[in-house]
Amino acid sequence: MRSVSQRKGSSAAALFGIAGVVAVMVGVLSIAQGVRKTMDGSAVDENAIVLRSGADSEMMSGLAGDDTRIIAEAPGIARNGDGALASPELFVIINLPMRSTGTDANVPLRGVQGQATAVRDSFQLVAGRMFEWGLNEVIVGTGAQEEFAGLEIGSSIEVGQDNWPVVGAFSARGGIAESEIWVDAAVLQPAFRRGNSFQSVAVKLESPQAYDEFKNSLTSDPRLNVKPQREAEYYASQSRTVYNMITGLGTLIAVIMGLGAVFGALNTMYTAVSSRTREIATLRALGFHSTPVIISVLSESLVLAFAGGLIGAGLAWLAFDGFRAATLNWSSFSAITFAFDVNADLLAQGIIFALLIGLAGGLFPAIRAARQPVAQALREL
Repeated sequence: MRSVSQRKGSSAAALFGIAGVVAVMVGVLSIAQGVRKTMDGSAVDENAIVLRSGADSEMMSGLAGDDTRIIAEAPGIARNGDGALASPELFVIINLPMRSTGTDANVPLRGVQGQATAVRDSFQLVAGRMFEWGLNEVIVGTGAQEEFAGLEIGSSIEVGQDNWPVVGAFSARGGIAESEIWVDAAVLQPAFRRGNSFQSVAVKLESPQAYDEFKNSLTSDPRLNVKPQREAEYYASQSRTVYNMITGLGTLIAVIMGLGAVFGALNTMYTAVSSRTREIATLRALGFHSTPVIISVLSESLVLAFAGGLIGAGLAWLAFDGFRAATLNWSSFSAITFAFDVNADLLAQGIIFALLIGLAGGLFPAIRAARQPVAQALREL
């Protein structure tokens, strides 16, 4: 290890090459982790969502007003002073420019009813006020407010032929609702000519154990053609496509860059073996076997890789963890805002990948060092 200082240039190139690979890999994969964390954080054990049978997302669903009333009467739904904790909701998409690029993005506009905030325990109004029921007023999620232009309180958004003022902002503990704009469903329906129809019903159950009774009641009712799901199941299915796509892309990028880093490590370790030819031969002449020689070369490669992995993981954590962005939810074709999540598991994966690069880059030079003829090596200058 003390001889590393004699090869500062090649050692530094290998170290920072590996660091770059790890930083990029962790950074890209933290997008998928952030999306999954946002989706998982939206789910509550007692909550369920009801869609039309056969629909995989709210965009593909449709429920008549009479259907939503029957759903609200199902057993197992919690109640408060205003009645059943069931919120029939309308989900549409409008275009708004992104702050960072100015390009238009599909932003979800959700029409809700009075029990929507009671169904979602995470809802918290953080600025301004709640919209007035029956008026063309909206409140916006903090994630949407941060990522999309024109959503400041006091501004207005164009919906159809009208301008709807923004009167408040809300948070949802980092959940997907923070990507949305909320309005009274009764106002949104005529604006998009939806009549008395909705796309989903969000409900809060008496307990997680009440779900089976609730589901069986709906699926056995001949008046209904619906698909109840636990919130956790629904959001897991919503995040699966984008999670797999980003994870696959990130892994592909890491592998391609990793191949380059392996060649850099090979070059470094071949240089190390070349500069230590007589030293290795002397050890062999003194009675050392091939195994200690191989371990010596591999140890140097792995230490450089480990240091590069630590640097890359640290840079990724500093640069990306908590960074907010928006991406397309391929299930609903609408934007979702999220924060990059550089967690401990992801950092460990990055360091393990760095060690694999170091192992691949040091193995062949180590074998070459162990196999070189002693007599020939001792004559090297």
